[in-house]
Amino acid sequence: MSKGKQPQSSSLPLPNPAAGSANPAQNLSSLWGFMRPALDHMMHGPTNDNTKAPAIQVDYYSRIHSHTYNYFTAQSESSNPLPLGLMGAAGAGGGGGGSGPVSGSFDQEFVSGLDLYEQIDKYYAEIAKESLLGAPQDDSTLIHYLIPCFNRYSAGAQSINRLLNYVNRHFVKRAVDEDKGWLRLTDVYESVAKTFSFSDTRDQVAQKMKDKKTDELRKWGYKVDAAAETLPKAEAAAEAASSLDRVVPLVSLAHRRFRTEFIDTLLIAPRLNGGGKKAKKKLPKPSSNGAGPPVPKGRLARAVSQLLDTEELEEKERRRLAAELARCLWTVGVKHDHVVRKKLDKYVSQHPPFPPEGSTT
Repeated sequence: MSKGKQPQSSSLPLPNPAAGSANPAQNLSSLWGFMRPALDHMMHGPTNDNTKAPAIQVDYYSRIHSHTYNYFTAQSESSNPLPLGLMGAAGAGGGGGGSGPVSGSFDQEFVSGLDLYEQIDKYYAEIAKESLLGAPQDDSTLIHYLIPCFNRYSAGAQSINRLLNYVNRHFVKRAVDEDKGWLRLTDVYESVAKTFSFSDTRDQVAQKMKDKKTDELRKWGYKVDAAAETLPKAEAAAEAASSLDRVVPLVSLAHRRFRTEFIDTLLIAPRLNGGGKKAKKKLPKPSSNGAGPPVPKGRLARAVSQLLDTEELEEKERRRLAAELARCLWTVGVKHDHVVRKKLDKYVSQHPPFPPEGSTT
């Protein structure tokens, strides 16, 4: 991953690896071993532009797509029984209370898709954790590291999303259709249950559910009368904000993992107690003007305060960093009412970034 620097770009796309005797589509281990170099190249490969992932050769790209397709179809044709753990989950019925992303009825193709999906999720979690380990200890340089790091991570994730779109179309879509997506029937029912009536028609129930989804998407910037592209962007942010048991498209899966393994860690405030009753610290008393006692802040909150209050940065750079960080937090699903997001959003609305040089707007 980029550590805030932009290395020199490789002149040629990653070539197709040497073919071995094993069929990459025969099992998950073989398939993952075949595609892993491509994913690593997209996520870690050198590039002069952190917003663009380096390419792989067309032949390699096509073979990954073909082997992924063959893996799905070969598994669906297999007579192997379901894994015992998933058979238990299937018998337990639908819901969402478990730690895994799905439950309910399964077939072998769906199980193979789940296996690959969970492997990709684990891969993103590992990369996000590695990125966090590389973060500087100095709060004043944290945001300067975070933004290019996230841009590079996101660019790689978007390329992988396109490369493995078969997973989105044949596993994620099916899981969402089976009520395992970011917004489930139970979520909607709990919030609008009081408005349901036995006399409601199917269309009336569907409309209430649609209205609830629209209300949720508005929290992520969706505007009914705005441009059409606000809908997929808002839904992608809502997907990234979902819990780990929800099935979401691969790019949202990556952004969600960046939040859970990187951003959320930086947002955690230090505990006021030392782990026991005897070590518990007393809160400072309120000041004479009635203001509440100071509350410990997480690293990212401290870094944002330094960014917005420092006089060492030019105004143009401060506005740019604030806007890009606000976009990052929105993209990975940090909710709009979080204190750090509220502070950044307020600043950006009052101090929008300067237009690029040469722009006529």
